[in-house]
Amino acid sequence: MRVLATKKSKLIPRIGRPVVLEDQKIAIFQVSDGRIFAIEDYCPLTNAPVLEGIVSGEYLYEPMREYKISLVDGVIQEPDEGQLKVYPVEVIDDDIFVEV
Repeated sequence: MRVLATKKSKLIPRIGRPVVLEDQKIAIFQVSDGRIFAIEDYCPLTNAPVLEGIVSGEYLYEPMREYKISLVDGVIQEPDEGQLKVYPVEVIDDDIFVEV
C-alpha cells in the first residue's frame, strides 16, 4: 500500500525525518544528490532508532556503534552484519509516498 509520508519541502538534506506509517517507524533521508530513501527506524544491533545517524553519500553511519548502513538496500556493512528494511519511495511534485 502506498501512503503519503511527508512533503519534500519539509526535508533537510542529510537529516532524517521520522514518520509512522501503518504502525511502522520509518526514517526518511534525502542524500546530497537529491535522492530520497526510506528505511526502518530501528537497528537490530543496538535495538535503538537510526534516525540520528550521520548521512554520507548513500550510507547512514550509526552513532551508537561505529558501523554503516546502506540506505539503498538496508545492508549493514562489513565487518558488522545485519539488514534493515527499506521501503520503496515515489516523489510526485512535493509529495513523498512510501510503499508499506
